[in-house]
Amino acid sequence: MQKTYTVDFLTKKRVKNNGIVPQYYVENSHEAIIPREVFMQVQEELIRRRIVHTSPNGKTRTFSSNHVFAQIIICGKCGEVFRRVHWNNRGKKSIVWRCVSRLENTGLFCDARTVLESTIEQVLVTAINQTLCDKDSFLITLRDNIATVINRESDKALSDIDKRLEELQNELLKLATSNSDYDNVGDEIHRLRDQKQKLQVENANRDELKKRITDMSTFLKKQPTALTEYDEQLVRRLIEKVTVYEDKFTVEFKSGVTVDVNEQAR
Repeated sequence: MQKTYTVDFLTKKRVKNNGIVPQYYVENSHEAIIPREVFMQVQEELIRRRIVHTSPNGKTRTFSSNHVFAQIIICGKCGEVFRRVHWNNRGKKSIVWRCVSRLENTGLFCDARTVLESTIEQVLVTAINQTLCDKDSFLITLRDNIATVINRESDKALSDIDKRLEELQNELLKLATSNSDYDNVGDEIHRLRDQKQKLQVENANRDELKKRITDMSTFLKKQPTALTEYDEQLVRRLIEKVTVYEDKFTVEFKSGVTVDVNEQAR
């Protein structure tokens, strides 16, 4: 309120308020275009995409949707991401993934192996099938994970902040009407709003994690048989990260479940 103010009541001329008169921020006075929880989920996703991976040398990698494996294949030796490379060896073409420390100057020495894209696809099929073969124990783990997430809920804290903000806004209006000093009240309002924003992002993150765990549980319950071929959409839906070691792959699901796939297990 009062982003502009009237300087002449006869001509009704209004100018931008640059601090001459008090300004007031009133929450929930207009109907939202989108639900608040959806807005907060988007904010959490934007934060996640700004820095998808931080390398040991401090370099950050941002989100890329060029390929399903982009930024999710991680080197077990140096901690860098793997990059997709087209190889043409003596006329034989193939697509492989290599640690970026072997492709560019990252300041890190790495001799991690090169992995065929078809190998990674088969590893993911194996990892998903392992969860299907042992679905009962994984369902118990997922149920425990949901209980842990629920214990982190901060709905009461948000309710307390909203109540206090309402009290402070009423106090601010009274102080402004009586031309009293309201800087301390304004500072507390700004502090509580920052705290509220942080809690809302945390809650959105918590809700997203619950959704991922539920999604994994639904998949395990509905999938009757093992996968026979690689499914990209299923990988986008379930897989968070794949770490490449010399003798194994560690597959981390978005639900928090982790599966090791040994070279001989494929």
